[in-house]
Amino acid sequence: MHVFVTGGTGTIGGPVIAELLAHGHTVLGLARSAGSASSLRDAGATVIEGGLADLDILRAGSEQADGVISLAFGSDYSTAEALTASIAEESAAMRTLGETLVGTGKPFVVVSGTPWTAGRPSTESDPLPKDGPVAGRALSVEAALALSSRGVRASAVRMPRTVHENGDGGFAGLLAQAARRSGVAGYPGDGTQRWPAVHARDAASLFRLALEKAPAGSAWHAVADEGDAVIDIAAVVGRRLGLPVASVPDVTFGPFGPIFATDQPSSSAFTRKTLGWEPRHPSLLADLENIRP
Repeated sequence: MHVFVTGGTGTIGGPVIAELLAHGHTVLGLARSAGSASSLRDAGATVIEGGLADLDILRAGSEQADGVISLAFGSDYSTAEALTASIAEESAAMRTLGETLVGTGKPFVVVSGTPWTAGRPSTESDPLPKDGPVAGRALSVEAALALSSRGVRASAVRMPRTVHENGDGGFAGLLAQAARRSGVAGYPGDGTQRWPAVHARDAASLFRLALEKAPAGSAWHAVADEGDAVIDIAAVVGRRLGLPVASVPDVTFGPFGPIFATDQPSSSAFTRKTLGWEPRHPSLLADLENIRP
């Protein structure tokens, strides 16, 4: 299958491209800079140059492909306004990619986050939340999945709060960055809230499986660790960085503060049973031992 991938040089995108190529697919990658183009070619992909806001380029890439994986998202999370702008850009891009595939029966795999539910781990059948700082992403994903009624084999891979590799990535990576800035390995609240996690290379294998065989309109959980207590994550970060560990105000983490403070374990039991997905790489707490002081 010839697959158009956006966000192919990111934490998830790089392993996704490697996974696709290793299983006999070819890849066309979106590159918004010369550096990204070089990285994609070095990985074995062909390149189409443009950014996530270049809708004509996205349309052209989608038209050339046998399937599309949408991973690209803005990198500025510093303010609520910046996060909102990134969500709006992603939404327009996903709409363009999906509309191009209408009537073709081709696969369209999009990314979202695992939901949170009170008192239990969330499952693949739980709806995405329609409130909070990232609610706009839920609406975009719902619109993509709705294309299943228009001849698109659309599916969503829901990612946990931390997608990690070599001790970096996701919410745990942001927590480590905040620790370096402040001199304290901080956690919100009492630290008992749990975050699910997955190694980037395990997530990549699920994206490939969804591309190859996920039914139209389906959602899957890329969850390897159902939920690590944030205080345990902070403890490893603090030890590796030689910093004290303490509770800090939610505002320390900017627009993600309310999400950081939420207990949000998640299950992937249905995904593992149905698609045969089995995580094989290190857990989050083990991988955090790779953080460099």
